[in-house]
Amino acid sequence: MAVLHSEHVRLTVNGAALDGVLVKPDDEQRHPGVVLIQEWWGIEPHVLELAHKLAAAGFIVFVPDHYHGRVCTEPDEAGKEMMLLFENLERAIKEIGASIEYLRSRPNVEPKKIGVIGFCMGGLLTFKAAERFGDLVGAAVPFYGVNYNPKPEEVAQVRAPILAIFGRDDPFVPLEQVRQIEEAYRAAGKDIRVSVYPAGHAFVNPDHGNLHPESAEKAWNEAITFLREKLR
Repeated sequence: MAVLHSEHVRLTVNGAALDGVLVKPDDEQRHPGVVLIQEWWGIEPHVLELAHKLAAAGFIVFVPDHYHGRVCTEPDEAGKEMMLLFENLERAIKEIGASIEYLRSRPNVEPKKIGVIGFCMGGLLTFKAAERFGDLVGAAVPFYGVNYNPKPEEVAQVRAPILAIFGRDDPFVPLEQVRQIEEAYRAAGKDIRVSVYPAGHAFVNPDHGNLHPESAEKAWNEAITFLREKLR
């Protein structure tokens, strides 16, 4: 197993602190950079486990804390935090931009186009990051992104290839919505791959989801392969 290094990092975004966790291979080699965006629970152990899995696969990973120290354990609490974030979505998007720039500034991150991967709420933010930071994002992997109904002018801004992963039985992202997202990207001539697995929502999360082990493993491997192919 790869030897990994993890550390706390504090950035400044519009004069406010943004804390995050950096996880990377413990070597002097150059690696692609990836921003990993949390689910609605916050920076729970599952998110950090995914960051370590990404780093073990050869990526330098930064996990921004969009809840600023708050971690939820109950759905009602998580829902309130997510709605607060949606009310100030621009702040979260700027935090992702700062995270991307932080990875780009590191001499051991190569190439300088950064990958973005996120889950549930983080899946939505991954789509939004691809829209906003088109020239800086080298690949985007939204897992079951909720509340994403893009307008043509928003899709037009996307430059990065997209791997969008969904669950067939996800009540929060019905297949009709998946089809509409794919059609919007296809109509705009964008590079999108949509993978639908026989699972429900949050099927990668063993703690706060509907874990479907076979789908989780296949989807994760697909995501790693995609990031390796695109971040060269």
